[in-house]
Amino acid sequence: MAPREKTREMKRLREALEAKEAELLSGLKKREGIEIEHAADTIDVQQKAVDLELRIVNLERTSALLRSVQSALRRMETGSYGICAACEEEISPRRLAAVPWAPYCIRCQELADQGAVSLLEEVMNVA
Repeated sequence: MAPREKTREMKRLREALEAKEAELLSGLKKREGIEIEHAADTIDVQQKAVDLELRIVNLERTSALLRSVQSALRRMETGSYGICAACEEEISPRRLAAVPWAPYCIRCQELADQGAVSLLEEVMNVA
């Protein structure tokens, strides 16, 4: 990729990350419903408990994604964006276009998804 084209692509990715960050922050501010409600009926109590648990899981998922997006923005600032955090190889432009906050290349992400932390560490030491 030519330097000018790469600069344009990095700008586009930064804008996408900043837009995603704003979207996630906005969603986190709307946390209504994350409070304990009292009900007289035991079925209502159970349903409210399940609803609360789902809201909490969604909040945790959104928070984790926000941390990933903010981490990607920090990597842009330090110049390490687009470099796999495990093997230090370049992350493919197609992967970054699909998942701009990706910290790993496809190979290392697959290892991480399999829970193969020791294998991921091996990859880090071999590279």
